[in-house]
Amino acid sequence: MKLKLFLFAFAAIALLFGVSASAQSIAITNARIVTVSGDTIEKGTVVVRDGLIESVGANAKIPADAQTIDATGLTVYPGFIDAMTSLGLQAPPAPTPGAGGRGGGGGAAAAAAAAATAPASNSNYPLGLRPELVTAEDLRAGETQFDTNRNAGFTTVVTVGRTGIFNGQSAIINLAGDSVSSMVVKSPFAEHISFATIPGQFPGSLLGTFAALRQMLLDAQRQQEIQKMYAANPKGMKRPEADKSLEALIPILNRQVPVVINANSQREIIRAIDLAKEFNLKAIIAGGQEAWKVADRLKAAEIPVLLSLNFPKRTTSSSPEADPESLEVLRFRAETPKGAGRLAQAGVKFAFESGNLTSIADFFTNVGKAVEGGLSKDAAVRAMTLGSAEVLGVSDRLGSIEPGKIANLTVIKGDIFGRDKFAPYVLIDGKIFEQKEPPPTGRQGGAGGGRFRGNAPNGGETAPAGPNVAGSYSITIQVPDQTLAGTLTFVQQGSTLTGTLVTDLGTSQIRDGKVSADGFSFGSTVIYGGTSIDISVRGSVNGNQISGTIDSPQGAVPFSGTKNP
Repeated sequence: MKLKLFLFAFAAIALLFGVSASAQSIAITNARIVTVSGDTIEKGTVVVRDGLIESVGANAKIPADAQTIDATGLTVYPGFIDAMTSLGLQAPPAPTPGAGGRGGGGGAAAAAAAAATAPASNSNYPLGLRPELVTAEDLRAGETQFDTNRNAGFTTVVTVGRTGIFNGQSAIINLAGDSVSSMVVKSPFAEHISFATIPGQFPGSLLGTFAALRQMLLDAQRQQEIQKMYAANPKGMKRPEADKSLEALIPILNRQVPVVINANSQREIIRAIDLAKEFNLKAIIAGGQEAWKVADRLKAAEIPVLLSLNFPKRTTSSSPEADPESLEVLRFRAETPKGAGRLAQAGVKFAFESGNLTSIADFFTNVGKAVEGGLSKDAAVRAMTLGSAEVLGVSDRLGSIEPGKIANLTVIKGDIFGRDKFAPYVLIDGKIFEQKEPPPTGRQGGAGGGRFRGNAPNGGETAPAGPNVAGSYSITIQVPDQTLAGTLTFVQQGSTLTGTLVTDLGTSQIRDGKVSADGFSFGSTVIYGGTSIDISVRGSVNGNQISGTIDSPQGAVPFSGTKNP
């Protein structure tokens, strides 16, 4: 009897302390609060409890049990949203060196390699034409994989694979959580379509892609009608065959699930609008570099845009002997940053997406270019907070600082679009992530060590924009079920990186390499089964240790290693 009473008392105490611990609140005080949904509060408090915003205001009461963050001189924004990534996805196993046979046939080899690594399926359609694939099933848990994006102020992203015509059903996830289930905010969000081809088989051309898309949608309409007829009166009627690929399209045809169509050129966007109109789809355009050219049609059809911030850059060599760029290319590069302002002026809803940028810092740099191109600062902030949440269908829980919403908050020091901005605190589901501010960079005065002697004008001395990461590193890439060894060599000049990535897949040149206070980033191209695949790499160096993430259209994988003597 005494044992039972003891156990009961122990359980009651544990429950009491458990509730008390989980109910502890957080108060961000003395902050400038950009609510987005309402007026900006010049000096106020945000109170968070149990992962939700409990109260916000100039006179919000600070609970007695609150952990207090003094945000004097700081600004609190709703957590930033990136409306298109592949964060959190597992990459397929690396191909066996030399796979794909000898000589040409790269397209067929790539298709064979992709098919070999794909999970078994009883679909009636080839890999690339399977809309039933669910992104949430391929997510992996772990908060460290999101460090770079979270430290930049991002709390929520849309994630989906980038291969095939049907890219699968995306998920909206928070960039924190010990399990996949705790990360997922909404799944599925949408079905994603790319105007791509399937190498080595049908559809192997753009014309074939449109034919395949239309035919599958027509077949799905027919499948739904047959299922309704059979459900109403099965007697005397042949049982309809199950087809999970076609059945995955039925919610799309019924406008229960939106379809995101990746389209950048004016012609592609018009084709996407026409396809949506033909089948009455709830469509969203992703990419949309020339969406401003058809803003009137997008507005009339109520089709929003996930606008890519991967603005076109000069790709030709800067050598004097290089051929000059055409007027069309120059105009495209100059007009693209003005697209956001033109969409806003036309009343088209839009959100910002990173578009596979090699450096997440470029996200804010290019938002700043959009502001210079005619977009207001308020509209720019909205496009990566509440405006994004509205397009994604989660504005009832994300995107603004309001009581009852998920406590995803980003605390910023400095101008949000400035080079020196910094996010000392990020809250996701009420969990605090804190980072220390890096030392200031720029021209160094006076005597003393640690100065970088570079090619500054007039022979001056400048400090690099980040740590010195130059050198050779032996790395291990953690692809699923195996590891891939390699050598990463950096040549650093100021904040610019060049060099090579050498693995069993071959030697890849580093491009667009940058060093910042947060670490390094670069893009490259690897050969996978005879096909070139673009990758983006982000990481950091701590002493002799290097670590980071390699992001590809198939997903993201971590790497780590040690500097060679």
